[in-house]
Amino acid sequence: MIDERTLDRECLSQSLVSHGLDMTIVLFNSIEAWMSKYVEASSGVLINVGSRDCTEPRIENDLRMLVSRFPDLPVIILSDNHDLRQVLTALDLGVRGFIPSAVGISVCVKAISLALSGGVFISTESLPELRRLMSAADQQERKRAEIFTCREEDVIAMLKLGKANKIIAYELDLRESTVKVHIRNIMKKLKVRNRTEVIFKLNDLYD
Repeated sequence: MIDERTLDRECLSQSLVSHGLDMTIVLFNSIEAWMSKYVEASSGVLINVGSRDCTEPRIENDLRMLVSRFPDLPVIILSDNHDLRQVLTALDLGVRGFIPSAVGISVCVKAISLALSGGVFISTESLPELRRLMSAADQQERKRAEIFTCREEDVIAMLKLGKANKIIAYELDLRESTVKVHIRNIMKKLKVRNRTEVIFKLNDLYD
């Protein structure tokens, strides 16, 4: 367990053991201290970030480094914050579990056990926000389907990547003149005058 706060890490470790976490917990105040002494003997790493934001560059870089250097070692985050943006950032980096401090100690034990056995834990605390985002994404998808044809959507995907008409034509197996027609139709539907304005309008529509 890694936590720079001595009292917090000592209290949590004792609580985890007393609630059934059947393993030895070794305490460190930093990732560097753990890496210098105990890497090979570890079956997993629990990092308590407290109130800090997992999207902070330092924490994000530390997580990326850990997952990259020790891909088979489960990394689990304990955080005071259950904001979905932080959860998704941690999972994208390869973290096996994101445990908000709002959960009880028994749930924490089960979450750690799940991550150590190869599973991925996300607290139900994050589900309402996840459902909201999924609903918003569905609404956006329906809105786009009402505006653009499937082929126009293909062209839009290429435009968002900054690809030239000739490349779009090649990758979609179209004539370049056909691509230009699609782009003109897209511009007309978006009520814009040029390719640059298309991108800006698309960002408003898609993001």
